[in-house]
Amino acid sequence: MENYFNYFTEIEEHYLRRRGTHLLLSTLDWALIETWKSAGVPLEAVLRGVDDAFDKYDQRPSKSKKVNSLAYCSQAVLTAAEDMKEAAVGAASEGKAQREPGFDAAQIAAFLRENAERLEKARLPERAGFATGALAREEAGSLREMAEAIERTGSGKLPRLEDLERRLTVLEEKLFAVLMAATPDDDLVNVRAEADRDIAPYRRNMTASQIEQLHKQYVHKRLLERCGVPRLSLFYMH
Repeated sequence: MENYFNYFTEIEEHYLRRRGTHLLLSTLDWALIETWKSAGVPLEAVLRGVDDAFDKYDQRPSKSKKVNSLAYCSQAVLTAAEDMKEAAVGAASEGKAQREPGFDAAQIAAFLRENAERLEKARLPERAGFATGALAREEAGSLREMAEAIERTGSGKLPRLEDLERRLTVLEEKLFAVLMAATPDDDLVNVRAEADRDIAPYRRNMTASQIEQLHKQYVHKRLLERCGVPRLSLFYMH
């Protein structure tokens, strides 16, 4: 895969190291990383863009305003991604992206089982015509079946991660769709307004399509947080 499975962790650690803080990333930060991953922005481009943005910030004579969001680096990240394309270094960066993700079959099975338990405990909204609880239980069962299949393979052999990720993506997309449909309209309006407020300071550094995608990811993440629904993708495995 173009971006290996430590994508989120690498970006989080690098950004917090440059920012000089151990504070948790915000919903906007995580949504932005998700948009980069979905757009296929190479990890190397993101890390380079973060460095470029902070290097310019450090050179400013006045630093009255602190860097409070990863969105501050968004334009630098996109510039770095374009520079990489123009320099035709894609093959080299792909080699880095394909390296071992840093976890084994037992860890993956444990991750799937943990998410199955969290899904069953999630506080999903109920609405006529949308069996959210039934879907959560069904998907929890699917996650346990995947874990068992991995364990049956034996010898600590890793499954085909690309195939597993595709199955997890399908489960996530079904959850997103049901959550959006079952959540009360007033709650969705409030979450969308929150997204608008958080994104507003950074709009000038993004294109309309980027803002639209970021807004979508923000709403999804906030709804998942409110319901206690875990992210199923291997990219969220630490």
